[in-house]
Amino acid sequence: MYQATLSRRSYRFSDLRQLMAKASPARSGDYLAEVAADSAEERMAARIALAEVPLKTFLQQLLVPYEQDEVTRLIIDSHDALAFAPISHLTVGDFRDWLLSEQADSAMLARVAAGITPEMAAAVSKLMRNQDLILVAKKCRVVTRFRNTLGLPGRLSVRLQPNHPTDSLQGIAASMLDGLLYGSGDAVVGINPASDSLPLLEKLNYMLDDVIQRFAIPTQSCVLTHVTNTLRLMERGAPVDLVFQSIAGTEAANRGFGINLALLAEAQQAALSLNRGTLGNNVMYFETGQGSCLSSNAHHGVDQQTCEARAYAVARHFSPLLINTVVGFIGPEYLYDGKQIIRAGLEDHFCGKLLGLPLGCDVCYTNHAEADQDDMDTLLTLLATAGLTFLIGVPGADDIMLNYQSTSFHDALYIRELLGLKHAPEFADWLIKMHITDERGQLRDTAANHPLLLALQGEGR
Repeated sequence: MYQATLSRRSYRFSDLRQLMAKASPARSGDYLAEVAADSAEERMAARIALAEVPLKTFLQQLLVPYEQDEVTRLIIDSHDALAFAPISHLTVGDFRDWLLSEQADSAMLARVAAGITPEMAAAVSKLMRNQDLILVAKKCRVVTRFRNTLGLPGRLSVRLQPNHPTDSLQGIAASMLDGLLYGSGDAVVGINPASDSLPLLEKLNYMLDDVIQRFAIPTQSCVLTHVTNTLRLMERGAPVDLVFQSIAGTEAANRGFGINLALLAEAQQAALSLNRGTLGNNVMYFETGQGSCLSSNAHHGVDQQTCEARAYAVARHFSPLLINTVVGFIGPEYLYDGKQIIRAGLEDHFCGKLLGLPLGCDVCYTNHAEADQDDMDTLLTLLATAGLTFLIGVPGADDIMLNYQSTSFHDALYIRELLGLKHAPEFADWLIKMHITDERGQLRDTAANHPLLLALQGEGR
């Protein structure tokens, strides 16, 4: 039992799971799950009580039972006691103060990352203002490599997302050309296919690989199909760079995605055996989003942000090249408006970085949410100041296949210019070599006979 007194009223919380949920910032998904605080006063009382909880408690009082959930078992069994030692004496409130102190510099945060559980990260985030989330995330440095180097300070990468509603090679080629000539694509060139047809998926993999190899682009490709399809593609000899999968924070929710930890491990080993990376062997690409556990009725009464943080434990286990929260994609049932989406994006980025992950964000919303592109501009700017690893690049910010609003190639140009952010270094050199940017990283005028223009026109035929 946890309790706190506020305005001469005593509030009691039956267990740690309820305390965490009641301390969460208001969001529609937690109300839908009937776990949210009933009032702002109850929420503040829960935060007061949560601030006094020792971090060690999260290793003893498990929000999702160990016996029932392989994600919980992963979190507990892989916990690094040595990394945890420097912060093991702290309460959640003390942990917040420590994270904001000069003592918690980038090197120290990297040392303790393996000792922080998702529940600890989620708990401390509930006590933090937006500026706190930004400041601490900015100090977290996470660098990954495949064919280029992602996550270096002063760098921001972009996933080029050339989706098409009918998987038209011509349409995909046009979007790829658009993105590359705007300097996008250093994180990954990643297609969300409309079809699960294995021959089509294979054709998409070969098309992406042909362009990357022909022009020696220091980046990687990914067709974002189910992991079982990717395994079949690798068995057929397709040129797979990264293995993609959506993941969640409980075993039951992952079962709803048709996956478990053993399947992800099998796919990782298969991708590693191809040895396609030139600079590193981070071969996994994961996507997450607050609300996925609730949407499959697999949340165990845990608030959606803590469930999201638990998904990062799954990701961390497989050392991904990229992981991003598709923050507003699931809809207003989970994050109602721009304010909730902005807060969730900052929480997710903070928790992921604190746990040692190369976190990016699909700064997005669905068309029936109470949000607009101004909200996305705000979140993009905040995340970029917080050291975001990568964002999404979609022509015109409108994904015509997934039917949602994201960020555009022009948005990437805006944030690079505003904050002086550069591409991944190897990709930046390639852009100069291809006369797409100058030495300062500024776009050049592209001639009609540019080799990329001519080649990708051919790809689409």
